[in-house]
Amino acid sequence: MEEITKEQIAQLKAKHGDIFKITVESGESCILRKPNRKELSYASTAGQNDPLKFSELILNQCWLVGDEQIKTDDELFLAVSQYLGELVKVKTAELEKL
Repeated sequence: MEEITKEQIAQLKAKHGDIFKITVESGESCILRKPNRKELSYASTAGQNDPLKFSELILNQCWLVGDEQIKTDDELFLAVSQYLGELVKVKTAELEKL
C-alpha cells in the first residue's frame, strides 16, 4: 500500500468514523472502516453456510484503501480475516427488571 498521509487518514476518519489498519507480516496492509448493521446482517446470513464468506463480505464492504492482493491471495486473506471480527466491538449492556 502506498504511504498514506496524516491528512488522508483525517479525511477517512471524518467520512467513516473509526478506521483500522491491518498489516500482514509480509508488509501488505489495508485500512478498513467498521461495518454497519445492514452489512453485518448480510455477512452473518451468508456466513452461516460458508464461514469464509462472512470475512470476504466484511473485507470487501469495509475496504477503504490497501494492497489489493489481500483480497485475492488466500494466505493474505486468511491472515487479515482473523482480525475482521474485531471491527465489531459490542458495548456492554445491562438488563434490569423493574
